[in-house]
Amino acid sequence: MSAGRLAGLGATRDFCHGLLGLALGLLLAAAPAAAHHAFSAEFDATKPVQLRGTITRMEWINPHSWIHLDVLQEDGTVQSWMIEAGPAGVLVRRGWSKDSIAPGTEVFVEGYQARDGSNRANGRDVTLPDGRRLFAGSPGRGAAPEDSNRED
Repeated sequence: MSAGRLAGLGATRDFCHGLLGLALGLLLAAAPAAAHHAFSAEFDATKPVQLRGTITRMEWINPHSWIHLDVLQEDGTVQSWMIEAGPAGVLVRRGWSKDSIAPGTEVFVEGYQARDGSNRANGRDVTLPDGRRLFAGSPGRGAAPEDSNRED
């Protein structure tokens, strides 16, 4: 085999390795984007929920904050719910604070239940004991708009 032909094979191999590296890099970069789901992938807009309960914990995290809520049932049992809300920074800009939703605070939550029927919901509005109504929804594709179905 001639030296020129061997050099050509090396260049082809380098090109293939480069292409493989690029493909792997794109796959790894896409993983965080896949973790941030669209509303309709996880929640059902045809299953609205209204929950009155006591906050047990608030997770101020991104890309979605989570409100943990204990809801007392008519039979005396307690259902624990997880309510997905917008990113922490967005909630603060909307008037949320750690004091307004401290554990032990009773709130009224309106939102949409998880497609799998579990005790998870995407929150739209949270009404505080003083009557203030805070928008909890996540901004982005498929989420309920801030003014949808509100009766202010």
